[in-house]
Amino acid sequence: MSATEVVQPTDATGLEKAPSQTVAPTATVQSTYKPQPSSASLYVGELDPTVTEAILFEIFNMIGPVASIRVCRDTVTRRSLGYAYVNYLNSADGERALEQLNYSLIKGRPCRIMWSQRDPLLRKTGQGNIFIKNLDEGIDNKALHDTFAAFGNVLSCKVAVDEQGNSKGYGFVHYETSESAEAAIKAVDGMLLNDKKVYVGRHIPRKERQSKLDEIRSQYTNIYVKNLDTEVNEEDFAKLFEPYGTITSAILQIDAEGKSKGFGFVNYETHEMAQKAVDALHDKDINGKKLFVGRAQKRNERDEELRRTFDIAKMERLAKLQGVNLYVKNIEDDLDDDKLRAEFEPFGTITSAKIMRDDKGTSKGFGFVCYSTPDEASKAIAEMNNKMLGTKPLYVSLAQRRDVRRQQLESQMSQRNQIRMQQAAAAGLNGYINGPIYYGAPGFPPQGGRGYAGYAPGMVGPGRGGYRGPMPGVPPMPSYGGQAPQGYGMSPYGARQGPGARPGGPAGAPSGPRGGAPTNGTPRSGAGRGGMPLPVVGGRKPLVMEPNPAAISVAHIVSAPPENQKQLIGEIIYMRVYEQYPDLAGKITGMLLEMDNSELIHLLEDTPSLDMKINEALAVLHEYAPKE
Repeated sequence: MSATEVVQPTDATGLEKAPSQTVAPTATVQSTYKPQPSSASLYVGELDPTVTEAILFEIFNMIGPVASIRVCRDTVTRRSLGYAYVNYLNSADGERALEQLNYSLIKGRPCRIMWSQRDPLLRKTGQGNIFIKNLDEGIDNKALHDTFAAFGNVLSCKVAVDEQGNSKGYGFVHYETSESAEAAIKAVDGMLLNDKKVYVGRHIPRKERQSKLDEIRSQYTNIYVKNLDTEVNEEDFAKLFEPYGTITSAILQIDAEGKSKGFGFVNYETHEMAQKAVDALHDKDINGKKLFVGRAQKRNERDEELRRTFDIAKMERLAKLQGVNLYVKNIEDDLDDDKLRAEFEPFGTITSAKIMRDDKGTSKGFGFVCYSTPDEASKAIAEMNNKMLGTKPLYVSLAQRRDVRRQQLESQMSQRNQIRMQQAAAAGLNGYINGPIYYGAPGFPPQGGRGYAGYAPGMVGPGRGGYRGPMPGVPPMPSYGGQAPQGYGMSPYGARQGPGARPGGPAGAPSGPRGGAPTNGTPRSGAGRGGMPLPVVGGRKPLVMEPNPAAISVAHIVSAPPENQKQLIGEIIYMRVYEQYPDLAGKITGMLLEMDNSELIHLLEDTPSLDMKINEALAVLHEYAPKE
């Protein structure tokens, strides 16, 4: 199935009512709620994260002329939030789209379409919203809608699903009026849907449900007992709790062989009795074991409480390490934990020092040093960063969690993309690759003609100019196939060309030498315009040199002026990345160049660390880039 193929939903089947009760017949009636005369905006939810404005435009434009489409995205990561807004030129087209496309499959997921509700009061009050539970797994959004549409105008209908798309057994139906909701509750509550008796009631907001649950939990009568001696039998177990009140039930859990599992449950008549037993027996020593006695909890409640406790402990631990834990890399292979501690001890009290190793005990080339105060850590960073330890210069900085580093990379990408979009808009360019796209029926721009990285055909991205010739005091880079290396923002084979684009680049582009052509206008041997090979003249083959990014040594980079170091580093990194990922070499190089020059120089000397950074950037690109 193609990305834009829409599968119409089938009619609901298998819905039956209990013979002892009657219900109005179900009807496949779509919502007849009318928007305001000036509104023709539809909300489209339950979308796959890879659905874009272009895909939605192809689907909804079949119904009628679309004024605009916007997929809502996260402001930082630019990931899709799973819903969009489609605006038609007139409300009649919106009604047809609601009737024909609601619950249809888009990229394998049934979409949910409703009129966009600009009034927040209707959404937040929950008026007309009902809750249905104990649903059969075969009932989907369409089947639920067909069942409840007979009682009034349905604004929204949804069956809750897990990450795999399987039904959780409950759902929601939002009616236009509370009268319709009450009619549905009276008619369907307790009926059979696919041979399962369902519960239908008024939807209670989460805060209200939580307050009621807290009230119920505070008046508990059932208690949980663990860490019991396995020699305690059911009779002894009941006698232990009888002095504190009337017991309605006492169960000791046993295994298949009839032996005690060491825990059980006791239920009292009143909460006061249960509370008295908890106060008297919790942490009491019985047969050499300290009992745990507390309110009985459901498994999901226990899991949530444990998760919350773990998160609090984790945040406290991270807060203690904030500003005192250092990340050290570019470490010699023969350096151990004691030597690392000795190198950093002059700057303060070290609480821990560890070099990370693999399963075979081989050093990974990095480690961590934790001080007792932030001042000591700051002093160690100032003194030890770039210090030669053995044959390698150390890189020392504050340690960061992986998710923080990823967030920083995503934030840097977002900022760079916003700058590019602004520059492209200032130049009058269309089709920025990662920006929001608005499609309109009257003269919306074609999709073709978009250059590399979202720029116009033949145009180089900002700050990613091509090779500008040798620099003072630095040996020139070799000629790759007769031409200078490509700019970081360009395709290695020259800028991509779109329909109607001039091969030489956009209007107003500098007319200086490009692609290695000398100033006299005569192409070099073996390279034509855009990097294409020239024909052999006079039987002589053009000289082709193998790429050698190591021709510029680290010493030359260090001795070069600071304003020229970034370009020299970029030339080397680009060629290394190009060997593995030619299509993404420009983007990955641009991401890595956001780092400091000192850290980049360390990466050039440490190939495993450079590969790790390249893989991190590649992972961010794959996760961030839209997949169509």
